[in-house]
Amino acid sequence: MTIQIAEAQPEDADSVATLVGELLHEIMAAMNDKVFDFHHDDTVVRARSWMKDGLYTVLLAREGGEPLGFLALYESYALYTEGAYGTIPEFYVRPAHRSKGLGTALLGQARRLGESSGWRRLEATTPPLPQFDRTLAFYQREGFSISGGRKLKLELL
Repeated sequence: MTIQIAEAQPEDADSVATLVGELLHEIMAAMNDKVFDFHHDDTVVRARSWMKDGLYTVLLAREGGEPLGFLALYESYALYTEGAYGTIPEFYVRPAHRSKGLGTALLGQARRLGESSGWRRLEATTPPLPQFDRTLAFYQREGFSISGGRKLKLELL
């Protein structure tokens, strides 16, 4: 079978939410800490709404209808980037399908989407921990360079 990468539609929200849950559980296992609250049904509602409203683009890789991985993007703005740019908040390939070029293919599609949108760059974050050295090496092989420090959060609600 052939792997296909296409922009997810709102009706794909359940598949996207399942992959997001797998990603978050993998991150928490690697960190040995519950740093995310994941609720599948709430994630489905958000994903469906954001995709429908054009706020969130999800590139979904499938083989024979089975989701293998995804890359999410949204448009961001900052003065330091000299224009609009793309942020990759989530990027995940199921373990059985890693190191087979799927992540590179998803990222290539994201690059093309960003270029066609007039974005100046793509930005992604990976935790600065040894557990994520492989992820960092992947991004660097794909042409990303380190541009800042750690990702921080402040809960507001």
